[in-house]
This record gives sequence, C-alpha cells and structure tokens, in this order.
Amino acid sequence: MDLLKLKDKNIVVMGVANERSLAWGVAQSLYGAGANVIFTYRQERSKKKLEKLLEKHEYDAELVVQCDVNDDESIKGTFKEIGDKVGTIHGIVHSIAFAHGEDLKGDFVETSRDGFAYAHDTSAYSIIAVAREAKPYMTEGGSIIGMTFLGAQRVIPEYKVMGIAKSALESSVKYLAEDLGEDQIRVNALSAGPVRTLAAKGISSFNEILSEVEERAPLRKNVTKEEVGDMALVMLSHLSRGVTGEIIYVDSGYNIL
Repeated sequence: MDLLKLKDKNIVVMGVANERSLAWGVAQSLYGAGANVIFTYRQERSKKKLEKLLEKHEYDAELVVQCDVNDDESIKGTFKEIGDKVGTIHGIVHSIAFAHGEDLKGDFVETSRDGFAYAHDTSAYSIIAVAREAKPYMTEGGSIIGMTFLGAQRVIPEYKVMGIAKSALESSVKYLAEDLGEDQIRVNALSAGPVRTLAAKGISSFNEILSEVEERAPLRKNVTKEEVGDMALVMLSHLSRGVTGEIIYVDSGYNIL
C-alpha cells in the first residue's frame, strides 16, 4: 500500500447511497490505504444512511458535507467548506447519476425534454462543476474519477437516456483531462461492470445482464464493488500518475466482446 502514496491524502467521495454503492466500495479501499476520506451527501436521509455505515464499519470521516450537484452555489459552498477545513484536496470520486423513472420505462423516443436535460445535468455536467470548484484546492495536482457504464458506448436497451448521459460524462472526462492537465490534475472514468446497486434497480433486465456477463466475459464472473474500489484506488494514487483522459473498464473483460 505504500506504493499508492495515499496515506493522509484528502479524498472527496461523492455519491454513497448505501452499502452496495460503488462509491462505498471506493471509500472502503481508501480507508484501507490510510486516506482521509471526505463525504458529500445530498439529502438528510442520505446523511443518516452514511452515518450508520460509518458507525457499522467503525470508520471516521474527515468531514461530511451537504452538496446538491444541480446547484452551482451549493457545489461552490461545499468545496469552500472542504478547502477551509483540510486545505488541499488530492482526489475526488464522482459517483453520481440520476434519470427520472418515467424516462427509463418507456421507449427511448418518448424521452421528455426535461428528463433528458435533468439526466445530463445530474450525471454529466455535475462533474464539470465539481472540477471547477475543486480546482483552487487541488494545488498539488491530483486525480478526479467519474463512474460510467458500457451503456455509454453500446446500446443497452433498458439504459435509455442514462446511456446518453454517460456518453456525455465520458466526453466531459476527456475534455476536462485536457483542460486541467497543465495543473497536473488527472481526470479519468471507471466503466464498471454490472453490480447490484440502487441504480441497477432501474434496469428491468438487470438479472439477464448479470447472467450474460458471468457466462460470456473472459473472466467468467461479475465484478464486485470491492474490485471497482481497488481500481479506483490505483487511479487516485501515485501509481497512475501518467494516466489521464482514459475510460478504464472494470468488467471482467466483457467490453472487448
């Protein structure tokens, strides 16, 4: 773990919904590496769930801060509070995405204008806004990672508007990488295979997708949030210091088929 050089580094984790969240898998890996983990939450009920998780696993959070990623002033205030408390931010995990349920149930052609805009605002634009407000506190460079899915590159019928939003996220990651590279801030995304998260409940064919990956992926298995967390650890660490603008697949190799 010493090679990671993450001990006492300040890492912001955004998007823990529950114990199954990919963001929680990342947080657990970060704790194992000795990082100072800072959490953001959107609503009070999310904060309560997070606090119960921390208590259950006997983790101490460096800071827990409210943040509404659909509100620029909220994002600005969040990172000012974090910066004022810890000084330097060394990494950010953006694991936030949302689309309205009605836009995931009907035919894609029936996607509403408002639903399309909201999915992109929450799932893609927010990483741009987060990077902008975090940049003044990333004075030693650092790493920002987003979370994406194969539906950004290929048609997963049940993924619908979220697939388009994730495509926008992946492009945003690349443009941010070019923009922030001179400040030694790296920006990448992890494209995780299917994991039973809260978001997965919105995909009616999710069980079939799990079976397909287990049957056909080169490793003949589905990935876990712990495996995603460990790869995030690498991408946040000194070990990946020469990597930026990449979409890293953590899906047992399924994407190559």
